[in-house]
Amino acid sequence: MAFKPVELVEDMGTPGIVAGVGAIFLAPLLIPAVAKIGKPIAKTIIKGGIVAYEKSKGAFAEAGEVFGDIVAEAKSELALDEQKALETNSHPEAPNT
Repeated sequence: MAFKPVELVEDMGTPGIVAGVGAIFLAPLLIPAVAKIGKPIAKTIIKGGIVAYEKSKGAFAEAGEVFGDIVAEAKSELALDEQKALETNSHPEAPNT
């Protein structure tokens, strides 16, 4: 099936052709205008992302510190429990007779 421009024109009709030609002529005018509007919006979004990143970085650091403290406490408790178990096994109580 070969490309037939006549069929394309018939399928699109006059409004489609006018819209296509208008877009071709207006694109050089609209693209710079959209870029002027879009650049400040993009910068604002990027700045917001940087601020959110900085705030979350501090929160994650604090959460990591709290987690590290909890892990250290758990290890300390495990070591204490192990020491008590060794003391109990190495010094069995003498039976009272």
